[in-house]
Amino acid sequence: MKLHVDLNADLGEGAGHDEELFELITSASIATGFHAGDADSMRAAISSAKTHGVAVGAHPSFFDRENFGRKELAVAADQVLEAVTYQLGVFQAIADAVGVQPNHMARFTTWRCAMPNWLTPLRAG
Repeated sequence: MKLHVDLNADLGEGAGHDEELFELITSASIATGFHAGDADSMRAAISSAKTHGVAVGAHPSFFDRENFGRKELAVAADQVLEAVTYQLGVFQAIADAVGVQPNHMARFTTWRCAMPNWLTPLRAG
């Protein structure tokens, strides 16, 4: 059995060290603008990932730039679906323009904590 380890980093957040990290990782979760980043930083990160042969995925979050997406907000399940759909749509459009096929989606930490609260109404609906 051959072991494959995917070394992932959250990038496109404006931290200033993306280029150095692209040389070390195999995949990157790119901020989609709600907690950090914007269309320009997404395009730059996706382009760098392509240059380095790094797989990319979207990293959507709450619209919470002030707290870097770390604050759990009272948001209804349908609003979460709309926010994720919007962020994935923008990410996919930029990836298409750069010529990259997205590989994954990374859930934001606060979403993993809040998800059980959203799933019940979504399953019932």
